[in-house]
Amino acid sequence: MKTIAIISPGNMGHAVGRLLGSRGFDVVTSLAGRSARTGGLAAKAGIRDSGSVEALVAEADLVLSIMPPAAAVAAAQEVAAAMAAAGAAPPYADCNAIAPATTARVGELIGAAGASYIDAGIIGGPPAGGNGPRFYASGPAAHLLAPLEGGGLVVRDLGGAIGRASALKMCYAAVTKGTSALQFAQLAAASRLGVDTALAAELAESQSATYAGMQRALPGLPARAPRWIEEMRQIAATFESVGVPGDFHRGAAALYELLSATPFADEPEEAVDTSRTLETTVAALTEICARRNR
Repeated sequence: MKTIAIISPGNMGHAVGRLLGSRGFDVVTSLAGRSARTGGLAAKAGIRDSGSVEALVAEADLVLSIMPPAAAVAAAQEVAAAMAAAGAAPPYADCNAIAPATTARVGELIGAAGASYIDAGIIGGPPAGGNGPRFYASGPAAHLLAPLEGGGLVVRDLGGAIGRASALKMCYAAVTKGTSALQFAQLAAASRLGVDTALAAELAESQSATYAGMQRALPGLPARAPRWIEEMRQIAATFESVGVPGDFHRGAAALYELLSATPFADEPEEAVDTSRTLETTVAALTEICARRNR
């Protein structure tokens, strides 16, 4: 395996591409129709632009789809059409935060184009400083991701049927990103009810470690909120498919929609204002809630 295509080199994708490039892989993408920010991230990571998606699949030994979950199916449709046009069908790994039912749909599209399909899920942050995320993979072709392991990036083969990797990602993100939504919700509610100062004092006293983590992590989340909306819906659909109520995560999606309406949601993830406090962030969310309640 020599050439790895990444669609698309955003926050996670460009970091994965940079790591793979440093290990000797030829990393390529198609910047056709992509934003200037994405182009800049690709250049920063040393990812080569193939020009068209058809040219991309024609030279790739493996395609990694790494993008917001709302775009996963459309990306697969585009790549499947490009495979048909180019007469090439490299293995395709969907690494996005999508429900098992959605990954099955993506697999059908890719399989119809004649390519092997890998259901994958990424857990952990972008590779940095020798540390990387875990790539969980499932399905008959899951072993094709094994060569990616190294440099901090870990590949774990779950074997079995398509959907296992996506299911694991959904259950994991249900806790991590779902908890952040709950924390934002209770802080905004406390502010609207006039007990925010008392709540902060109680959290600092009885939940000091949790509250310190909230102060560190929550101010940077509005920039991620737009792409987490669909992820929460995918989690809800995953839960509901096995009889577990999905209402909580549909509520989390609504919370992230509110966060996406704050001014801080426009910050690029690589340029989030790290000096912004939790109080300032919650105040912006509270104002959105107040306007909604008028």
